[in-house]
Amino acid sequence: MPELAEVAYFANRWRPGLDERVREVVIHPKARVFRELERPRAMPEQLARKRFQEIRTHGKQMLFGFEDRWLVGHLGMSGKLWCAPVNHRVEKHDHLVIRLRHRQLVFTDPRMFGSWQLLDEAALDSLWNHLPPEVTDRRFTKARLAAFLQRRARRPLKAVLLMQECFPGIGNWMADEVLWRTQLDPRRLAGSLTEPEVAALWKKLRLVCRQAMRIIGTDWGTPPRTWLFPHRWKDGGCCPCGAPLVREDVGGRTTCWCPTCQES
Repeated sequence: MPELAEVAYFANRWRPGLDERVREVVIHPKARVFRELERPRAMPEQLARKRFQEIRTHGKQMLFGFEDRWLVGHLGMSGKLWCAPVNHRVEKHDHLVIRLRHRQLVFTDPRMFGSWQLLDEAALDSLWNHLPPEVTDRRFTKARLAAFLQRRARRPLKAVLLMQECFPGIGNWMADEVLWRTQLDPRRLAGSLTEPEVAALWKKLRLVCRQAMRIIGTDWGTPPRTWLFPHRWKDGGCCPCGAPLVREDVGGRTTCWCPTCQES
């Protein structure tokens, strides 16, 4: 599932189309990606002739502004955004294609776990403008983090870090990376952290988010081997410290950690 840096990368792949006007919208109206729309077939006319003006992301959500209409998208597990040439022919998994003068904005999703909504200004205000602050936002304070951990005191840390109501955009690999850098066992209960451990967790959360946005979110770069990231994906991997990594289910998600660096 794409996390905040991957989402930012794909959203920005539509950036070359900014300031162009929509000439035509082609959709597969029965595709699951439009399950949140009451009338998917109305989307082409609602976007027709509108100027593509804005791109925003928040955690795992993408927002695209077309004058007084807003597309809110989720990539799901296999969704991708890309710019195609004007002569691109819509293919089987191209469920949303926005044709502009010089290019086409394409959303491709073979497994159709992604989703799209089309909102007016009032609906946008009730949805987007009431999202929780992102981890790098100044409103995401140590006190906010400590209070949330206490409200989820009996849950393992790994499960808590995946809760989007406090950590928008944090997913499986980022949670593992943060806990590894903070040297916290992912199985520890959220309410067991000391004040210094909460402060360290807050610092590493913000650092990993900033670094991921810089390395992955801009040009799909690969994090260095000094991170846990390159070593966590397969059984039998080793931590950068040289110790064998453990991979097992924690809080319902496959979790990777180093028993040497992250003693319980």
